[in-house]
Amino acid sequence: MSDPEPSTVDQLLDDASGHLALGELEQAEASFRRATEAAPDNFDAWHGLAMTLLKLERIKEAIGAGLMATHLQPNDLLAWTGLSQMYVRDGQIAAAEDAKGKARILSLGGKVVRDPAPGD
Repeated sequence: MSDPEPSTVDQLLDDASGHLALGELEQAEASFRRATEAAPDNFDAWHGLAMTLLKLERIKEAIGAGLMATHLQPNDLLAWTGLSQMYVRDGQIAAAEDAKGKARILSLGGKVVRDPAPGD
């Protein structure tokens, strides 16, 4: 399978963001899902899907997408903050506190995952 055209994924993300801005959550979800299918390693697609699912009150699905986003970019502050919110909404307080702690580390300039040393 060939890599998706960047413009296709970018267009899907633009469409999803537009739907989200207009409060069209189901359409935003559909566009974010198509973006994750077209580019499974695209952080923005997974993070956008997670936050949209959170707004749709589909918390378990949101957590799954949020975990994928943090896997793809483990040093992203907003991904950990969003994941913490999802865990709180699901009643998983220990997991929420862990995610919040990672967000705090990142907010102070630290890293959750260190960059590999040259030659690694």
